[in-house]
Amino acid sequence: MNRLVIGSQWGDEGKGKIVDILTEEADLVVRYQGGSNAGHTVCVGDKKFILHLIPSGILREDKVCVIGNGVVIDPKSFIEEKATLEDLGINVNERLMISEKAHLVMPYHKELDAKKEAILGENKIGTTKRGIGPAYTDKHARIGIRVCDLLSSDVLKEKIESNVKEINRFCELYSIEPFDDKTIYDEYVGYAEELKPHIRNTVYYLNGAYRNGRSILFESAQGSMLDVDFGTYPFVTSSNPTVGGAFVGTGLPFRALDSVVAVVKAYTTRVGNGPFPTELTDDVGQRIRDKGAEYGATTGRPRRCGWLDLVVVKYAAMINGVDSLALTKLDVLDDMDEIKVCVGYEYEGKKIGFIPSQLEEFAKCKPIYRSFKGWGSTKGVEKYEDLPENARKYIEFIEKTVGVRFSIISTGAKREETIRR
Repeated sequence: MNRLVIGSQWGDEGKGKIVDILTEEADLVVRYQGGSNAGHTVCVGDKKFILHLIPSGILREDKVCVIGNGVVIDPKSFIEEKATLEDLGINVNERLMISEKAHLVMPYHKELDAKKEAILGENKIGTTKRGIGPAYTDKHARIGIRVCDLLSSDVLKEKIESNVKEINRFCELYSIEPFDDKTIYDEYVGYAEELKPHIRNTVYYLNGAYRNGRSILFESAQGSMLDVDFGTYPFVTSSNPTVGGAFVGTGLPFRALDSVVAVVKAYTTRVGNGPFPTELTDDVGQRIRDKGAEYGATTGRPRRCGWLDLVVVKYAAMINGVDSLALTKLDVLDDMDEIKVCVGYEYEGKKIGFIPSQLEEFAKCKPIYRSFKGWGSTKGVEKYEDLPENARKYIEFIEKTVGVRFSIISTGAKREETIRR
């Protein structure tokens, strides 16, 4: 079976753990969009792994991992991440491929990203300043530099010279020190030697694997509400974490996908700016943040925390054609007296059950809540029937409202702290 794991909220749902669990049943794991702005945390035994570019499946020693053409790659970040994994005893060299069609994040992308955020001030998007947006901008402006360009020093040099000449005009506008094309070229020629063993035509490879019946697990980064088309634009990422991005970002046909699993955190978080109807700015929100360790794996920024928003989850289930759900961080809500769930919004005195496309309207939406009694402890429970009754009521209400069943329920950070249904 070929599965896709997507996030149903604003990212940080715990996709890393779910991918790690489902990797056991797959032959290949492929990441199809985003860049080093992603942060997937996986706990194996007493070790915690934080991955940014490399698919979470790399932690299973017999699995092949692919970074697809839809990903934008910062070579320096990739090399550092690879070295960290190897230091922890993970064999990367023989099991990891990078698409030759993937685009590269360049030094000027990072500088422009940071400068634009500073200029926007209070209206800033809240990016990770890793250069992801500008890299995608160059991709769609047809001036991007791709992984395959690393294989030809002449082509690489020509493209860097051309781009730096253009970028330095913007540098003058933004009061940024101009870039030196020779310095960048020398840096990236060095990266080329490190990346060469991994560079492949992954479009042919993945399609061959699919035709030969090998099972593929698609791994998304970010979440559905950060999708550049379907999220809370402009407070979104620069790619498509939703189901369509899986095909564009790998070159596999839509028929290759058998099942979509949406990861749902038991509450809601988001990083960066933008509307967040269920946000809690009180002690309850801080308690969730601290107990759930809700601090960015990539930036360390504290995440905004709030109650579970089922309008958001239902929307994600609809646009992704979700077949099953995976619940994470249920244990974070343990020992709370009351737990709330948003079942709709009030907008200008009317109840609505959809997310307005106009951001100014969405910002005015007030959540309509359904309250549940607390349930004690779920930590480490491995059978559904052993969960406290009130926890099961909470889970079953989500299933009924969304119209999709949970196939996985996480009750802790470790692999074994998981219920399979």
